Amino acid sequence: MPPSRLVTTRVTSRVTSRLVNRNIVAGGGRTSMRLEPELWDAVLEICRREGISLGDLVRGAEQIRTGPSGRTSAVRVFAMNYFRAAATEAGHLAAGHRGLGGEPNGVNPATSGARNGA
Repeated sequence: MPPSRLVTTRVTSRVTSRLVNRNIVAGGGRTSMRLEPELWDAVLEICRREGISLGDLVRGAEQIRTGPSGRTSAVRVFAMNYFRAAATEAGHLAAGHRGLGGEPNGVNPATSGARNGA
């Protein structure tokens, strides 16, 4: 009987990316950026709120970035910091989020008189 042969099957799968590629004009000329659709929505909302172009936003994000990060990373961090700075405790409560201490509706048992059975 012949020795058994090891048969290998190559399985390939193509993962489609959710990233959306857009061409923009920033810095020295035209370039492209790939971001998630939700991040594009957030970036364009910032542009509308601030009355600036997408190119202006990208240039601003590049100017304030720290470290050796790329353009796309700088824009992601800029958008996150923009909305984080705009978030307030009152806004979180209105949206039904938990408070900073993790309590529902912002109730902190340590300060609400609910501690020690009170």
